[in-house]
Amino acid sequence: MTKQKNIVKINLSGGIVSTGDLLSIVKAAETAQAKDIKFGTRQQLYLTVAEPKLNEFIAELKTARINYEVNFDEYPNIVSSYVTDELFNRSNWLTEGVYADVLDAFNYQPALKVNIIDSTQNLVPFFTGNINFISSPTANYWYLFIRFPKMTESQHWGSLVYSADIPAIAKAIETVILADEKVFYSKSSATVGLLRERVQENYQFFHQPVIEELQLPKFTIPYYEGLNKYGQKFWLGVYRRDETFPLAFLKDVCAICLKTKIGKIYTTPWKSMLIKGIDAEDQKYWSYVLGKNHINVRHASNELNWQVEDLSADGLVIKRYLVRRFDSMDLKTHGLCFAIKTQPKSGLFGSVVIKRLLNNAKSAKKATDRFDILYTPDFNPNSKNYVVYKRKLALTVLDQHLSDLSNLYYDQLGLNNLIGTELKSDESQQESTASSTYWVQQCQNCFTIYDEQYGEPENGITPGVPFDSLSPAYTCPVCDAAKADFITINFQTLATLGT
Repeated sequence: MTKQKNIVKINLSGGIVSTGDLLSIVKAAETAQAKDIKFGTRQQLYLTVAEPKLNEFIAELKTARINYEVNFDEYPNIVSSYVTDELFNRSNWLTEGVYADVLDAFNYQPALKVNIIDSTQNLVPFFTGNINFISSPTANYWYLFIRFPKMTESQHWGSLVYSADIPAIAKAIETVILADEKVFYSKSSATVGLLRERVQENYQFFHQPVIEELQLPKFTIPYYEGLNKYGQKFWLGVYRRDETFPLAFLKDVCAICLKTKIGKIYTTPWKSMLIKGIDAEDQKYWSYVLGKNHINVRHASNELNWQVEDLSADGLVIKRYLVRRFDSMDLKTHGLCFAIKTQPKSGLFGSVVIKRLLNNAKSAKKATDRFDILYTPDFNPNSKNYVVYKRKLALTVLDQHLSDLSNLYYDQLGLNNLIGTELKSDESQQESTASSTYWVQQCQNCFTIYDEQYGEPENGITPGVPFDSLSPAYTCPVCDAAKADFITINFQTLATLGT
């Protein structure tokens, strides 16, 4: 008889864990006969614990005053870009001390997703939270963007908020949203204006006007693995291909950190861990432990730019297959990041999304062996305006179509970098890359596009069927929104798209 397995989730607020707390977690996991720990896309930890050992494991976590959830995710972790400070950012005022003050002031566990992000870095996604605080050029003031639950679009709060007010503002916003889910959950009609009005009825905070709109940095994933120098110190990034970190290795990590007086360990949304503040003379300890535990820290960059759903065995299998195919093709993917969605409602970060399709039976939707490829028009993963590139593809042909899409990205990048006068001087080049405009229908809830050129063959809609001809009972294939929730938009595309 198979023993029941329990998934224990441990939130690491802001993606940081003290060396002592991690050691307590590892020792408790050893007692529970777990073998490894997994990291999540919101910088949390996951462990699998057998039923007979669960109570003992929980008792040890309680003794160490470590919050946890078993087989549940009611309280999503607070995500922050704390890990990037001094390594991948250019901020003048947002330091580890500011992060620490803000995170320490949270005296409750948020039920909505909260992100606290440096606007000058690219390692941590900006808008994957429901309540997104993003640093502004004004010291100790933040932009605030609200993404209402089960929606994709983010709306600006309308003013800058003060660092010390972040926990209280987040709690006030959450209180209002949770008190009226019929208004604020999965509703395209929900507005920040209404939310702000209700918040201000009961709460008052410091605000400053927005003088300069948020300018996102050009997206490039930094190489977050290996032993690297910064200033007079070194940092170590560790990525695991199977997303699992053996307890023996983590115990050795804690031992070195305690010996060399490193008090914090960081996690990233890419399911990796990072250690800062390594002295030059202490590199020998890390080299020894990496060798002892057979940990490789020199993966190719095209293996590091993937996001897979937490605890998704199917997603990992698909990723490994595609990474091997990319490697055999010697395919360049620098500047792109890929997300693999095997569940319809999972929120992942990617400029290219490989989405596994479900069958058409709404009574019992099951995964198929077919995939759609979607991408953002400017290949910026912080955008949520996804466009379908190819539909209903078998796994075995995904690599070639993804290769074509990668080539399109580099072609488009090259075109955008051309000097305008050079582009105008070559009329034939202009004609070959001329853009055309046509009309499509877009879901206001999840931004899925219905293009009559392609139809939806997987749903029995053949190419060429106008949107107006679809049944009134038609619903969005992604979020099940009604036909009335679609709007007509101009869609701009290069002539090379879809070829």
